[in-house]
Amino acid sequence: MKRYFDLISPGDFCSFFREFSPLDTESVSLENGLSRVSALDIEAPSPLPPFSRSTMDGFAVRARDTFGCSDSEPALLELAGEIAMGESGRQITLEPGQAVRIWTGGSLPRTSDSVVMVEYTRLLDDTTIEVFRPVAPGENVTQAGEDFAKGQIVLERGRMLRPQDLGVLAGLGITELSVFRRPVVSIISTGDELVEPDQQPEAGRIRDINSITLSALVRETGGIPVRSGIVKDDFTAILSACRQALDKSDMVLLSGGSSVGSRDYTLDVFKKIDGSRLLAHGVALRPGKPTILAAMENRAIYGLPGHAASSMVIFYLLVRPLLRHYMGLETDTGLHRVQAITSQPIPSSAGRQDYIRIRLEWQVPGRPPLAFPVYGKSGLLSPLVRSDGLLVIDRDSEGLDSGSLADVLLFP
Repeated sequence: MKRYFDLISPGDFCSFFREFSPLDTESVSLENGLSRVSALDIEAPSPLPPFSRSTMDGFAVRARDTFGCSDSEPALLELAGEIAMGESGRQITLEPGQAVRIWTGGSLPRTSDSVVMVEYTRLLDDTTIEVFRPVAPGENVTQAGEDFAKGQIVLERGRMLRPQDLGVLAGLGITELSVFRRPVVSIISTGDELVEPDQQPEAGRIRDINSITLSALVRETGGIPVRSGIVKDDFTAILSACRQALDKSDMVLLSGGSSVGSRDYTLDVFKKIDGSRLLAHGVALRPGKPTILAAMENRAIYGLPGHAASSMVIFYLLVRPLLRHYMGLETDTGLHRVQAITSQPIPSSAGRQDYIRIRLEWQVPGRPPLAFPVYGKSGLLSPLVRSDGLLVIDRDSEGLDSGSLADVLLFP
């Protein structure tokens, strides 16, 4: 069998994500809504706040009753009572020339349109106050519905819910949410040399790093990782593991065996799975050229490099966007992009897109940070720990000079 890479651009690789659809939806409680993605536009069932309320401790008044007052000529107002916290101010109708004591967050009485801060008043006796500063209508007041009017869209479909979003929904009395289901991702590590992380490797053996790293990356993105164990470099064993994983997963990540060596079985395994369609084998980028993508109905099957650094980079660039698509989010990496200045020349080869591990240093306030490449021999893990993100070198470029401005994708 002829074996070679049919290299495509990262953009063309990501275009295959259109072959997949967002997952189905489910209902979760508000308490379990953090980092879930809303499957619907969420409308306010009632105004928020539900009543006009004071933003200051002071006295609720009619603004016109304070016009023209000053330190030398204060307005005299009749004290008509107090609105305690938790009481409705609607039970009190404020007459001309009257004021009611109110606290921050308190409900305004009828016909009151403003609040005078307590600092600008003086209590003359039990029934009269002096006001030394005029207020405008609406001053020191949050109007009913000022946050959200009834029927207004509060959160749009495809929004990943944050703590503050859940707080708003609680304020609106929304306690059940329709969200996209979290994708289940099975992770299979292949290689005769691998042992579990809790085992002491003999000479020639190494601990399985990728399944732990990939599991954490899946969980960080919002998916549910399932470590499916270590599989030996055996075609039948790998095929069986993939079939079992596909029965219980939305995505399978097969780590190792995606290159063109005599014992790299991943491509042949993918072709052997009933109903699977090979979408891509090879991407014009570094690291991660031998990446494979196949589809089985709405399930994605990836063949990832066995090299830990390459596997991590490919996850961020080519796996994370599809996971986000499954979750109802925009199909991109979701990584924060900044610009940085290269600290030294960085070589590259035209025809492929390079992603260089870098460390950032902010040295001059108001200027982009300096990007220091983090190089290391193949297989070393320390460069991963020391890196802040990936500097992007376009496929048409033959490298960057020192002092060049470049895009950097920051690790979460």
